[in-house]
Amino acid sequence: METGKKPVVVVGSINIDLVTNAERIPVEGETVFGRDFQIYPGGKGANQAVAVAKLGYPVRMIGRLGNDSFAPQLRAHLEQAGVDLTGVQSTSGSSGVAVIIVSPTGENSIVITPGANYLVTPEDLDLHLDIIRSAGVVLTQLEIPIETVQHLAIICSREGIPLILDPAPYADLPKELLQRIAWFTPNETEAEFYIGNNRNGEDPSSIAKTLMAKGVKGVVLKLGAGGVYLASSDGLAERLQSFSVDAVDTTAAGDAFNGAFATGLLMEMGPIESARFAAAAAAISVTRAGAQPSMSSMDEVKQMLQSNNHHTLNHSEENAR
Repeated sequence: METGKKPVVVVGSINIDLVTNAERIPVEGETVFGRDFQIYPGGKGANQAVAVAKLGYPVRMIGRLGNDSFAPQLRAHLEQAGVDLTGVQSTSGSSGVAVIIVSPTGENSIVITPGANYLVTPEDLDLHLDIIRSAGVVLTQLEIPIETVQHLAIICSREGIPLILDPAPYADLPKELLQRIAWFTPNETEAEFYIGNNRNGEDPSSIAKTLMAKGVKGVVLKLGAGGVYLASSDGLAERLQSFSVDAVDTTAAGDAFNGAFATGLLMEMGPIESARFAAAAAAISVTRAGAQPSMSSMDEVKQMLQSNNHHTLNHSEENAR
């Protein structure tokens, strides 16, 4: 870890992604032909950690791997990306597995078997409390047990560390957890779940207000081609445009966003600048196949921002690379 920088700490899942590119995503009972098949390292937690690492920012991870044949390659890939794995333990059984079908337009359908990820316990967090305390911000998701996420939120609240929750895959969350979240970052589908499915089509401002009424301090709505909407309890309300790119594979675009958003906050960009920075990273990711292989470097994000006239990194941000 580089001295002088508080790292992003990611608590979450590590998966192997089994990816088939198909002529279309099948409906129930349908069989379709795949065009090719690839194996990639993935998992929302690991993806977000790699997104941070590839931007050149320090990142540490807490999670679990199995003792199957996938585990060594998953660990090696994370280490090669620059993720500190001091908090990643091994356990008996399988590592997490995601089966992903990608359509020609880049849309995807995913089935996740949690494996070792569902053995990440509150006790694991207590064991690695020093890692959490080292964080400038903590980033987590819902591919680990809810009780572990709840315990993490309690720790972060107690220690005064901002917690970013990517609420995917969506699940019922207690109000006590929501009240301890600094930034809640759903996509459109997830947002509809958290405000009530009968309110489909509600505008981003209303969605954000509904979520904040549930207790979250800040909301980042990831709207895909519709851009990003930010709102916070201290009065922030901002809609950002998306970047126009040719999508190849949308897998992990949200993870690219979350990792870059956390990085931006720790580079003192502010929420709006951090969201622009993150939107650029996500746009780059959809132009490439795979989850972790699609993550972008700082230079690539900077070039995307400059070429689209959205934002130019200032001197202090340049020094933080």
